[in-house]
Amino acid sequence: MRLKDKVVLITGGASGIGLSTVERCLAEGARVALADMADSQGQARAAELDQRYAGRCAFIPVDVSSTEQVDRMVADTVQRFGRLDGVFNNAGIGGLSPAQDYTDEDFLRILDINLMGVFRVARASIKVMYAQGSGSVVNCASILGVFGQSNTAAYTAAKGGVVNMTRTLALEGAAKGVRVNSIGPGYIDTPLLSLLDAATKQFLIGLHPIGRLGRPEEVANAALFLLSDEASFITGANLLVDGGFTAGKS
Repeated sequence: MRLKDKVVLITGGASGIGLSTVERCLAEGARVALADMADSQGQARAAELDQRYAGRCAFIPVDVSSTEQVDRMVADTVQRFGRLDGVFNNAGIGGLSPAQDYTDEDFLRILDINLMGVFRVARASIKVMYAQGSGSVVNCASILGVFGQSNTAAYTAAKGGVVNMTRTLALEGAAKGVRVNSIGPGYIDTPLLSLLDAATKQFLIGLHPIGRLGRPEEVANAALFLLSDEASFITGANLLVDGGFTAGKS
C-alpha cells in the first residue's frame, strides 16, 4: 500500500475532488483526517468511511478563513493520529464576475479562502512536518493558475498565487525534508457542474483535447502520487491534470 501507516489531512474533503482523495488515501492504507465546514456532509462521510476502513477516518470541522480553526485542525489531527505525513490543501470556492463589477469584499473573500486559506493550512502543517523532518503538502491550484479566463479575476489571482507560493514553500522546505507541490485540475465533472445547462457543459468539454471533462478520482490519483514516497524527488512542481487544456489549441 502506497500510504500505509501515513497520516493525511484533506481539506474540502466532504465532496468532489476532496472526497475522492480521502477515499483513495484510505484505500492505500492511510489514516485520514477529513476536514470541511461544520455544516457540510463531512461528519456523515467520515463516519461511513471510518466503519469501512476500520477506524482510520475522522472528521474535523474547519473554516479555512479562520487561523484559529486551521491551527486547531492541525493540532487535532496530530493529537488523534500522532503525526502528520501529508496534506491535500483542497478547500476553496468559485466566483464569476466581470472585473469592473467586483466589490472589494467579494474579491477579497475569494482571495481569503483560495489563497490565504491555502497558506494558513500550509503554515500550520509545515511547522509539524519540520519538527518531524518529513512530510508532503499538495496544494490544489487550477488551470486558471497558469491560464487566464474572462470573469475570473479574483479566482485566477488566487490560484496563480497558489502556484507561485507553492514554489517558494518548496524551496524553504527542501532542506527540512518537506516537499510542497501543487495540482492544476481542468474542468472536473463534480456535482457543481451538474448545475450548468447542456450547452455550457458541452462548451467546457470542447476545451479539453481529450474530449471530456475530468473525473474527481483522476485528480485524486495525482494527489495520491504527490503525497506518496513515489514522488520523493518532486518538489515545487505544478502537476496539470487537465486533459490537455493548457497544451494549446489544435
